[in-house]
Amino acid sequence: MTGVPLRVHEVQLHQRHVTLRLPFRFGAATVTQCPQAFVRVLAEVDGRRVEGASAELMVPKWFDKSPALTHEQNFEQLRESLRNARESVLAVRGSLSPYAFSHEAGEAAIGVSVARGLPRLAAQFGPALLDKAIADAALRAAGHTWVDGLRAGLLGDPWSTRLDVQRPAQVVLRHTVGLADRLVESDAGADPQDGLPATLEAAIQRHGLHHFKLKLCGQIEADVERLTRIAEVLQRRSSDYRVTLDGNETFTDATSLGRFWQTLRTTPALADLLRRTLLLEQPLARTVTLSESIASLGIGVPVILDESDDHAGALDEGLALGYHGISSKACKGIYRSLRNAHRIAQDPRLLLSGEDLTCQAGLAVQQDTLLAASLGVRHIERNGHHYVDGFGTAPAEEAQAFATAHAGFYEISAGRPHLAVHHGQLDLSSLHVPGFASAAAPQWRSLQAIN
Repeated sequence: MTGVPLRVHEVQLHQRHVTLRLPFRFGAATVTQCPQAFVRVLAEVDGRRVEGASAELMVPKWFDKSPALTHEQNFEQLRESLRNARESVLAVRGSLSPYAFSHEAGEAAIGVSVARGLPRLAAQFGPALLDKAIADAALRAAGHTWVDGLRAGLLGDPWSTRLDVQRPAQVVLRHTVGLADRLVESDAGADPQDGLPATLEAAIQRHGLHHFKLKLCGQIEADVERLTRIAEVLQRRSSDYRVTLDGNETFTDATSLGRFWQTLRTTPALADLLRRTLLLEQPLARTVTLSESIASLGIGVPVILDESDDHAGALDEGLALGYHGISSKACKGIYRSLRNAHRIAQDPRLLLSGEDLTCQAGLAVQQDTLLAASLGVRHIERNGHHYVDGFGTAPAEEAQAFATAHAGFYEISAGRPHLAVHHGQLDLSSLHVPGFASAAAPQWRSLQAIN
């Protein structure tokens, strides 16, 4: 497919400070604040000016988990990735399809970032945001929605027209239970008293939740105790529930993972929870994931890749070692999701999951949600709405513009626009608009430039 040819004239990089209403602990990291990156692309299609946009939270200790780096150093790694991606895209002479930009400029930018010391997962961040923004511009130029654009091959990638791209009306929300999250009101911990749920029990009651993502710390006794308490809450408040488990690279080798799973399997209090477990996500550290087989460990649920998805062959390498799927995350690249979805569609035993990097209200959560849901993902982890109060520090006018343009996806609660979760689901009907999932835009003048 040739796709829509664009000539990119300008790439603007911005950021906005985000403060979390609740501390988000995953693995060895606890996040209380970080920036959100925004990309604005000004392009030309057939002599017409068009723009596209994207956004993504710059979460520390996920792209690079080195304990030697501060959170600010992690943020700067992602800014460097963005700068390298901008430079590479602007170096292109002439017009290219969105996929050709990714294949040529994006890969070149990743190479530069890796050569400058960034891990590949961080190096992918900038190109992933440019990919989304350029795709948005191309779809707007053609007047097509994300789904219709994929079906028509407007991005120029080799997978879209060979996929069963769907036009989802809703998707099940899978609620994150972080390691610092309070489960019930009597638990010690943060309570912002802002009119929003601050405990697992309160979130279930408010949103009718029935799918959950449970973070593991990798320490057997602590995880068994925590999971047992969570199971008690779920059995009491959400009887027909399903869960996924997220290891966040906390296990150092396959042997320790096997011992851990055997302990869970032989703990009577966890029997019901394990029967309702859909998958185990990235339990091993990325340094060993694609070099140690897990096929003989007897793990009774599909094990999928996430952080190890830093190169095109990761899924196939994982399948050879006993993995059964991979996550879709827009921060790793929309074309990575399309490629993996095409591979997974060839084998009904495999699965594509939808996971969250604390996607914020607005561009980030809308684009990431529609990407995964259009590829057949039926339940998707969403947590940005839980750890951040609505649109956070965004101007009220910007929040209201998104809430108005996407009524049904957002609602007014506690006096402010928030993600609308009803009966544990999100209504996606308003995301099917020309462009990539958004009929509103950030207030660019309110953002800080990344130079």
